[in-house]
Amino acid sequence: MSATGTAAGPGLRRQPGRRRRADDVAGLGRVRAGLFVAPALALIGLFLVFPAVWTIYLGMTDYRLTGLAAANPEFVGLDNFATALGDDEFWHSLWLTLIFVLVSGVIGQTLLGFSVAWALRRVRGWVKSVIETLVLAAWVVPASVASFLWLALLDRRTGTLNALLGTEGTAWLIEYPMVAIIVFNVWVGTAFSMLLFSSALAAVPPSQLESARMVGAGSWQQLRDVVLPNIRGHILTNTLLITLWTFNTFTPYLLTAGGPRDESAILAVYIYTTAIPGGQLGMGAAISLIMLLINLVIALGYLRVARAASGGRR
Repeated sequence: MSATGTAAGPGLRRQPGRRRRADDVAGLGRVRAGLFVAPALALIGLFLVFPAVWTIYLGMTDYRLTGLAAANPEFVGLDNFATALGDDEFWHSLWLTLIFVLVSGVIGQTLLGFSVAWALRRVRGWVKSVIETLVLAAWVVPASVASFLWLALLDRRTGTLNALLGTEGTAWLIEYPMVAIIVFNVWVGTAFSMLLFSSALAAVPPSQLESARMVGAGSWQQLRDVVLPNIRGHILTNTLLITLWTFNTFTPYLLTAGGPRDESAILAVYIYTTAIPGGQLGMGAAISLIMLLINLVIALGYLRVARAASGGRR
């Protein structure tokens, strides 16, 4: 008994040391661990924290790119925010942004991406490779190159689309600017949804689909009762990411520059035209902070829906 007690005693006394070693798996210690992560923290502070704090400061000043306000900006508090929220142009831009996000992102990219993934689930060989390559090409091509291709496609005089449809002289980017940037954004972003849903569909248990087929379920019933419940989390993730990316995208500016007459001036474009060509850097910073708050509301709404969905599954 004494030998056992002696053997057990040191083992029990060593447990706190074991816990300490478990907390410091690499054996660096606090100082060396801090030095190890310091470069990453410095980069985060330089490229994330500092710009955020600087933007908040600018949003509370009348800072301009030229003139006396550029040399000696004055602190104006929340005046820029009040001015922006009282500006009809801001609300017009926000409305265009909501339409753009809903139609091109939430509906367009999500539905088209899922449709392509669903159609390709049983396709094999070179046909599947060709289709996936064509869809992915729009995603990996740089935004400037993609915009140039679309300008060539929609050009009034020598555009490919007019040549194919026999509608020479139709200025698509002037007559239908919102339609043009919506279709463009769907074309660019569908690949992400396709890839995400392809992996989600591959993870659906085949036994569940086979059971559904055995009881006589058709393709629509399998999709509704088996597939969608299994990929609900992927749908929520795709919706959140697509919404935020589309809400913040600046690429449509390369097509229409927000025109004509601000008919395609989504919020990111409106901020740019206010801050840079318009010279009102303080006002632009204030609007960008409002845009950030809207993004936070969207993200928090997604988290609430995700928690409710996970709670329902339990």
